Amino acid sequence: MAEVHVYEPALCCTTGVCGPELDERLVAFTADLAHVNAAGGRVQRHNLANDPAAFVADDTVRSFMHLAGSAGLPLTVVDGITVLTGAYPSREQLTRYATLPDVADSISARRPPLTLTPTGTSADCCPSDSAAAPAADAPKGCC
Repeated sequence: MAEVHVYEPALCCTTGVCGPELDERLVAFTADLAHVNAAGGRVQRHNLANDPAAFVADDTVRSFMHLAGSAGLPLTVVDGITVLTGAYPSREQLTRYATLPDVADSISARRPPLTLTPTGTSADCCPSDSAAAPAADAPKGCC
């Protein structure tokens, strides 16, 4: 199972769901995070105001902060790889990132399989005589 970390800008409290005016994105993200963790996911949330040590402890996050600063947050990292910046992940994304088997399988089942379609044949690209030069209209690096 993957380990997911979401690094957020400084918020007034650990979830940002406080005060007289609620940010609906934070409300939705808090609910989605609770749902995925309750289903067995491992998603950790790091707020710049409450957990600044997490931002300097990880090389990926530290480099991101030097480059983009807090304006680039939120940042989502899965097993050390940046997967999303500037937005909170949706419930579906969190589920996929956390690699929850049951839910991830149902999400994958709805996606069409990735297929590669050839754009031509080797005859279109390379002449049959290996000593001859490629066709003038052959893509660069074809032969």
